[in-house]
Amino acid sequence: MNTWIKEQLQLQCEPNFQQFTARLLPGVDHILGVRLPVLRKMAKQLAQKDWKNYLSSASDDSYEEIMLQGMVLGYATGNLQEKEPFLRAFLPKIDNWSVCDSACSTIKLAKEQPEEFWDFLMEYLHSPRVYEVRFTLVQMLDYYVTPAYLPRVLNAVDSVTLQEYYVQMAQAWAVSICYREFPELTLPFLNDNHLCDFTYNKALQKITESLKVPKEMKSYIRTLKR
Repeated sequence: MNTWIKEQLQLQCEPNFQQFTARLLPGVDHILGVRLPVLRKMAKQLAQKDWKNYLSSASDDSYEEIMLQGMVLGYATGNLQEKEPFLRAFLPKIDNWSVCDSACSTIKLAKEQPEEFWDFLMEYLHSPRVYEVRFTLVQMLDYYVTPAYLPRVLNAVDSVTLQEYYVQMAQAWAVSICYREFPELTLPFLNDNHLCDFTYNKALQKITESLKVPKEMKSYIRTLKR
């Protein structure tokens, strides 16, 4: 199966797109230059086969091969209990925001088993690994910004202490989504939190950049800048 995957990726790689992707992901090696729709199509094919066998022996030789693993985890049929060992093996492989965020948009266990998956995510909220923490935060902002989970999301975001750029940007992103969806419930958090100034101000910036936030609200949000 790995041979077929490598052959398909080589057939679909584009040198210009490889250079474009490399500029977006500085420090990430072995980028072939295959577009995300192509990877998603391949992932859906793999997910319909023996996905457990594939994930058990999947190659990590390129950015695209790791991206495929996250997508297959999302597209494969199975519950958290079935996917958990493969997900735990996958998370340490994430080394960039693109794989992280694409995996989050595809892995929708939070929709199917919200409480069980929340407990799973909490194990990674204070990981020393940047992208394990970001994965947790992006899962929250993708699936848990609801009335039932909002207080827990804000508390979780506030408790993160790993001061790394891609973690802080995910914290800011999460806060902005919470405010966009539930401004009155999120405003007290903006006035009382433990976020560092960089993260806090980025959250305010993202709120003011949102097309869904009214102008009068944006004017007030700007006054909160530290």
